[in-house]
This record gives sequence, C-alpha cells and structure tokens, in this order.
Amino acid sequence: MTSATKGRLHTLAVGTAGPRIAFLHGLFGQGRNWSQIARLLVGPTEDQARCLLLDLPDHGRSPWTDHFSLQAYAATVAAHLRAVGAGERWAIVGHSLGGKVAMLVALSQPDLVERLAVMDIAPRTYDSHDWVLDYIDALRDLPLADLADRAAADQALSVAVPQPSVRAFLLQNLRRHGHTWHWQVNLDVLAGGGPGGTTVGDWPAADATAYRPFRRPVLWVGGAESPYIAEADVPAMRALFPRVRQVTVNDAGHWLHAEQPQIVAEILRRFAVAQGRRH
Repeated sequence: MTSATKGRLHTLAVGTAGPRIAFLHGLFGQGRNWSQIARLLVGPTEDQARCLLLDLPDHGRSPWTDHFSLQAYAATVAAHLRAVGAGERWAIVGHSLGGKVAMLVALSQPDLVERLAVMDIAPRTYDSHDWVLDYIDALRDLPLADLADRAAADQALSVAVPQPSVRAFLLQNLRRHGHTWHWQVNLDVLAGGGPGGTTVGDWPAADATAYRPFRRPVLWVGGAESPYIAEADVPAMRALFPRVRQVTVNDAGHWLHAEQPQIVAEILRRFAVAQGRRH
C-alpha cells in the first residue's frame, strides 16, 4: 500500500495489476476505510485490481474547501483520476456521500468511468440532517486543549455518542501535532452547507438530470437493514442509470462494507474485477 497526494487529493494505492478501481468513502470517513475490501480484491487470485482509496475534499488528509458542493467534489475526484490513469477508464465505488459523488462523476464525465457501484445511497435529498449536526456539535465540544490522550477523547465523547463503534469512527479524524490536537475533517464546511444552503444530505437533481443518462453498467448495493434506499428511489435511479442492477446484502445496515466485508468484496470482484477484465 502506498500513499500519495498527487492531484491534490490524498490517496492510498493497493495493488499493481488489473482494472483500476477508485473508492470513495462516506461522510466523516477516509479512503482507508476501504482498505480491507481493497486487500481482499488484490489477493492471490487470477483476478486482481489496482485500487485507489481517495480522501474526499474536507476529509482525511485532503485539502479543505470554503463551501460544500457535491459538484465540486465530483470535479476534483475526476481531475485526480484523469491525472493518475491518463486515458484509462475507472470502476468507481462510492459509499453514502461518496456514492453521490461517484454518481455525479459518472454523469458529468462518462468517458472516465467504465462501471459504477453505488453503496447504500440514492440520488435524492435526505431531509433529516440533524444527526450530522449533532455529531459535529459533539466533536466541536471536545476540549481539545485539555485532552491528555485519545482515550480521554473517547471518554469525553461517550455521553454525546454512546455507541463505541461510532465514536471510534468519528475519532479517526482526531490528529495530534506535537502537543496540539486538531480535526482533520472540515467541520465548519460540513455543518454550514454551501451556496444556496446546500448540505451534505442534498442531491442536485436539476444538475444531474441535465446530463445524458450513464449507459454503462451500474451496481446499486444496499444493506437489508438500512433505510437509505427505498422502493420510491428506483425510478430516479433507473432514469439516470438505465443499466442499473440492484443487490441487497443481508445482515447489513448502512455500513455494509464494514459489516459484511467478505460479501461486499465478492460482489465487487465479480462486478468490477472479473467483468472489468473483459472490457
């Protein structure tokens, strides 16, 4: 696994042969959240892949922006992929927020994308944004100047975020330089939205439908226990992606790739690696 910042975005590269696959994480995440899946895809089999795990803008070690914009995120991701794989098409895998970004990359720059896997998100606005603001408020309230260590941060966050797994996920964004703690994630931008009041839960429907439908293969993967994909989302998804195929992962919620990594890796192997070698 190698780390790079070429093309502005921070990335991790896994694998040296096979189809190119880019992984886009969800809100508060980082590219390394896909490390387990990437390692499974580049294992000792005849079907291997070159995986690139990207930190989205305002996340991980990638640069911050001054306002939130899904379209700008998509343009930045596309520019990075063009710089890395000049003239090559990519399979793009995006989870949640990363799934929305991936959809916009495919719609706006279809020549860059060979196939698309959208993980547990739909092309629509999610009205309930309060949980995002609650998490941001909890992180902002942490007394960074007084923290002795990461265990103290976990303890301080436990009242506002009682689930240990969620705390661990959020606290991956906490970093220390010398004796000073700071957040890698851009809390102000993610809390404040962008021009016109856009937020991380929004979907630019007018912009998306202005593009021609993306007519290459699309896999739409949802967790059986997740509320993020509904039957009502199907018409909009099919209008934008006519060749979409829907798959449900049992015993999984929104974080399906963390909850069922072996199953998700096999789904992606068949869709993005084995099929990708035939094109």
